[in-house]
Amino acid sequence: MADFYINVVVDDEREKKLSETGLSSHIQDLGGKKAIRVPMSAKEHKKLVKSFPDLEFDASNACVLPEEPEKVLFGIVSDMKTLDVMKVAIMKLYNPLAGKDLRKKL
Repeated sequence: MADFYINVVVDDEREKKLSETGLSSHIQDLGGKKAIRVPMSAKEHKKLVKSFPDLEFDASNACVLPEEPEKVLFGIVSDMKTLDVMKVAIMKLYNPLAGKDLRKKL
């Protein structure tokens, strides 16, 4: 069982894509919306929070990414045909310089 989750909202187009990849059984009803839950470890959670400091986690330790990173994550899920993608996805989503001032050399 994962420590944290990312909820990816599923619309009709995404549902069709998930059906094509054999992942439609992972679609859940979360608060009246269809979504898939992508598991992540505590280490990946730490990196994600560093890149997206405004992320809010609910009581089940789940969050929703901003629109563009969510599209990237869904693309990785559909390409790899699995929900266990955070080791790969974190490389595309993690920005180690987020929230840091960059010093300029004059």
